[in-house]
Amino acid sequence: MQISVDSPLRTRLTAWAAERFPLVNGILCLALYAAALTCGRAQVAALTSDRIALSWLDLVGFFAAYGFLLMLRVFDEHKDFALDSQNHPQRVLQRGLITLTHLKVLGGLAIALQVGTSLAMDQGVGLITQRFLLMFVWTCLMAKEFFIGEWLSKRLVLYAVSHMVAMPMALLWLAQMGAGAAPLPNSAYLLAVLSLLSGFCFEIGRKTWAPEQERPTVDSYSKIMGIRNAVLVLVLLSLGTTGLLFFMLPSPYCFAALVLEVPVLIALRKFARTPTEKGAKQNQVVFGLQSLGAYLLIAATFLASRGITWR
Repeated sequence: MQISVDSPLRTRLTAWAAERFPLVNGILCLALYAAALTCGRAQVAALTSDRIALSWLDLVGFFAAYGFLLMLRVFDEHKDFALDSQNHPQRVLQRGLITLTHLKVLGGLAIALQVGTSLAMDQGVGLITQRFLLMFVWTCLMAKEFFIGEWLSKRLVLYAVSHMVAMPMALLWLAQMGAGAAPLPNSAYLLAVLSLLSGFCFEIGRKTWAPEQERPTVDSYSKIMGIRNAVLVLVLLSLGTTGLLFFMLPSPYCFAALVLEVPVLIALRKFARTPTEKGAKQNQVVFGLQSLGAYLLIAATFLASRGITWR
C-alpha cells in the first residue's frame, strides 16, 4: 500500500514497524522470555520444594521484554539516522513519513513499561529494578556509542561486542523477574552466555553478505574477514551454542539441540561455496530458528523438571 505524510499516523508507524521492527521479533522475544522466566522461577520452586508457579500476570513481563527490544530499535534509529539516510534513503523514517520525535514517544513508552513492571514486581526497588537499571545505563551508553563513536565505528568486532553485552544483561533482568527476591541460579548465567553466543551468530550472520550486497560506505564481516573466514567464525559460534546446550540440557533434549545445528551447518557450507544474496538471507533464518529452538528447549527443560502450577 502506498503511504504518504498525509496517511494516518497509525498507518505510517505500522509501515515503519514492518520495515524495522516486525512482529516476528515477538516470537523470539517470547521464547527468550520463557527461558529466562522459567529459569528464575525454577530457582524459587527448588527453594520451596514446589512446582514452577505461573500466572497470566507473567504476560506483563513479556510486554516489558518486548519493550526492551523496541527501546533498542528506537535508540539505533536515532544513533544511525545520518548514516541510514545516506545508505537507505528509501526507508520510512528516512523518507520523512515518520520522524525521530514519533520514535522518541514510542521509546519513552517502552521505557516507562519496563520501569513500571520492574517496580511493580519488586513492590519497590529490589533486585529486579536494580538489574533493569544496570542494563538501562549500559543501553544508554550504547546509544551514545560510549562517547567514542568515531573510534569505535572503525572497529566492527569491538563495536559488536560492546552492543552484544546488552542481551545477557537483559536476560538476567528477565530471569530475576522469575526469581523475585531470590538469588539467581548458575543456570541463569549459563543462559546469559548462551544469549551472547546466539546473539553473535545472528549479528555476524546478518552482516556477512554476498559480493553483490557489499556497499562502499557500509562495513560488513564478509568485507573485513573475507567470506570464508566469516563463515568459519559463524560455524565456531554456532557449535559453541550447541555445545553449551549439550552442557545445560538432559540427554533427551540434547538430540533436539543437534537437530537445530544441522540446518545451520548446511546453510553455511552452501553459502561459503556459492555466496548469494538468497544464501545470506537463509543464514539469518537458520540462526533465528536455532535461537528460537534453543530457548524453547531450555524453557521446556525447566518446566519438565519441576512441573507447573497456575496461580
